[in-house]
Amino acid sequence: MVIALQTLLELLNARKNRVLLIAESSLPESQFRAFRKLLLCEFGEKGLEGDLQRIYAEDRNQGMDRNGREYTTQERGCHHE
Repeated sequence: MVIALQTLLELLNARKNRVLLIAESSLPESQFRAFRKLLLCEFGEKGLEGDLQRIYAEDRNQGMDRNGREYTTQERGCHHE
């Protein structure tokens, strides 16, 4: 089953927004800001969302390459700043 990247990212964003809303209502402002930064780093464009976009792009490129080359991925390092 193929899920369009845009649909997957929309589902991810909806979950991130829900978690942020709950955290905002539960944490003091300074803790919420720190939590928000961490959550967006881990699940945003520099984290899971970026990983999904990369995987999707690699998969599309692999699908277009029909010469039988083995598909390999490069291990990513830590993306924390």
